[in-house]
Amino acid sequence: MSNVGWLAAGSVLSAAALATRFGTEVWLGMLAPLVVVSATWMLTQRVYKASPERLTSVMISAFAGKLVFFGAYVGLAVGVLGVKPVPFAVSFTGYFIALHMIEALWMKRLFVS
Repeated sequence: MSNVGWLAAGSVLSAAALATRFGTEVWLGMLAPLVVVSATWMLTQRVYKASPERLTSVMISAFAGKLVFFGAYVGLAVGVLGVKPVPFAVSFTGYFIALHMIEALWMKRLFVS
């Protein structure tokens, strides 16, 4: 299974365990970080293998896109969908940090190889 497959499996299993107590907020808090980290990891691999010197500019553009996307996503979840803010924020923050840490470790391994 690919790195993204393992990432998705771990995220879905942990969210399923937590959602029994906290509900939809956990799923919504997990979804956006999982999708974004998966997409940026696949993009990072592709760009690095094709043209490593372009990676920094691509990552800066991806960061700007993430800022806009995550701001809109949180606004949509809390403002429009009306999820409970505290469980959503805890789930979102936990998955955001954990998944980005995993992606950073994968990048370190990619750059060393």
